[in-house]
Amino acid sequence: MAQADPQLHTGHRLALLEGSQPYFAALIAAMDAAQREVWLETYIFDLTGSGTAVAEALARAAQRGVHVRLVVDGVGTGHLPDAWQARFNAAGVQWRVFSPVGRLGLLLPRQWRRLHRKLCVVDGVVAFCGGINVLDDFHDPNHGTLAAPRFDFAVQVTGPLVSDVHATMQQLWFQLQGLRNIRQRDFKGAVRSFRAAKLSVEPKSAAKNRAESPGNSRAALVLRDNFRNRTRIERAYRKAIASAHSDIVIANAYFLPGSKLRRALEMAARRGVKVQLLLQGKYEYFMQYHAARPVYGALLRAGVEIHEYAASFLHAKVAVVDGHTERAWATVGSSNLDPLSLLLAREANLLIEDAAFARQLHDRLLQAMACDGHRVNVADYANRPWLQRAKERLALVVVSVALFVQGKRY
Repeated sequence: MAQADPQLHTGHRLALLEGSQPYFAALIAAMDAAQREVWLETYIFDLTGSGTAVAEALARAAQRGVHVRLVVDGVGTGHLPDAWQARFNAAGVQWRVFSPVGRLGLLLPRQWRRLHRKLCVVDGVVAFCGGINVLDDFHDPNHGTLAAPRFDFAVQVTGPLVSDVHATMQQLWFQLQGLRNIRQRDFKGAVRSFRAAKLSVEPKSAAKNRAESPGNSRAALVLRDNFRNRTRIERAYRKAIASAHSDIVIANAYFLPGSKLRRALEMAARRGVKVQLLLQGKYEYFMQYHAARPVYGALLRAGVEIHEYAASFLHAKVAVVDGHTERAWATVGSSNLDPLSLLLAREANLLIEDAAFARQLHDRLLQAMACDGHRVNVADYANRPWLQRAKERLALVVVSVALFVQGKRY
């Protein structure tokens, strides 16, 4: 069955948040004002540094009677500290781990399908979506203290799509609850939970009747999962790239696009659109760092500009098309342009049509390229050392084998 393109609705107010400090401040303010419920999903929930403040806000909300539900990923977060588990339980925070890793860990291919979304809804009124984990910008679990903050974005939004985010999070919660009931041999409870998951998704006809906020921004939530929404995020990118008239700016942490997306970028550059990519220049993970570089050649030959961000870890997953026009399009979310995000993980992006928002994001990305980026030179790339090429080839082999095991074509 063909997947319908996402429909953007008007009536939204948007705020672009760069980095964990403003993001956490907005999250905590919303949680402290919550009267009924807080829903939070994150890949990483790290309680080092400023991440603790978010955990404390969740506990405060639950203690005053707000229904608080937290979902973390079993790989990204792993084991929550025992002291915080006890504190959450005592406060009344309901928390679940998506796909906990068993004894065999990631040796089981089914464990590669992770919850990578970063979503929050408070009282059904305000939502957050982006790429920022609950992780201090100056701390990395593998590399320790960072000299400069991680580069990433999220969006705070009010308006019709808040109910879409709410329904999406409800559905996952009830699915996890149903699986938990099965493990506890509560089969009647499992049936109730799975029914609730099915009913939590708002009917399309109801979307037209939702009240709109005073904002004028057009926006939509677009998901990627392994069921009904397998290709929606990639298709949204390709459609926007194909319609570009003047410029395309993409910042993406783990960049290994499939052939269709690569061709779309090359064709845009060849028809005169200025295409600029801001990619990771600071080593983080072997596979993601080295596997991206073999795709540079064809893009550079087509006229695509590639800039590598080296001030700190680039974690952004954003794009802007025709950013200084009234028809500007932007996306901010959790989805990388690589096989893990586009073929395996649960992801969530916002699609946005708002000239002021797009211009703000566009200008910030160009500033990052100019101040903290290094443009890849075509000749230097062609003459890179053999050892570098060997590492790239090895990384691509690892990716290819992983996709083969999953039975995926990319």
